[in-house]
Amino acid sequence: MIIKSATFICSNTKVSALPVANMPEYAFIGRSNVGKSSLINMLVNQHGLAKTSQRPGKTQLINHFLINEKWYIVDLPGYGYAKVSKSSREKWEKFIRNYITKRESLQCVFVLIDSRLEPQKIDIEFCCWMGEIQIPFALVFTKSDKQGAVKTDQNVAAFKKELSGWFEEIPPYFVTSAEKATGRDETLKFIEQVNLDFAMPILTPKDEF
Repeated sequence: MIIKSATFICSNTKVSALPVANMPEYAFIGRSNVGKSSLINMLVNQHGLAKTSQRPGKTQLINHFLINEKWYIVDLPGYGYAKVSKSSREKWEKFIRNYITKRESLQCVFVLIDSRLEPQKIDIEFCCWMGEIQIPFALVFTKSDKQGAVKTDQNVAAFKKELSGWFEEIPPYFVTSAEKATGRDETLKFIEQVNLDFAMPILTPKDEF
């Protein structure tokens, strides 16, 4: 897939303010500081489209980016560590849950996993929740350039082994590096294939988050 355009559309926390669900959407989510913004920028080959920060938890809104005028990348707030109040964190979690479970045009959630780490409980739990609510998801292992290939392979294998206790079939997965553009072609090809099967959803009135 050739990325010809990538445009920021909107940021919000309300279903009523989301773009009309008439094009396929791919949400990206992971623990805070997993490299989500850098990955999105790498995929669309546009530095600075998604704002990166050294401060975990900076993304607090649902951000829509229109790609090639045909599909959306959706940048969701990270789960896990963030220096915010309990009430703010609960509010994030609620609108993340509502978006994932109610968004008619959502085709796949890319769950980002730091490839430098052994399996983390919070990541496994999130994947299990995705399985329970039957939302299609794929794994994206980030920062593969930060250690040797052997260590990356070991951590990926360990994560897959943890998931195998909960899933009959391991979801699609991609090993990536925002610095080296590793995994870019494979991830975009996956999106391109899913786009081919997109069917316009029957839209219903939305409630606010």
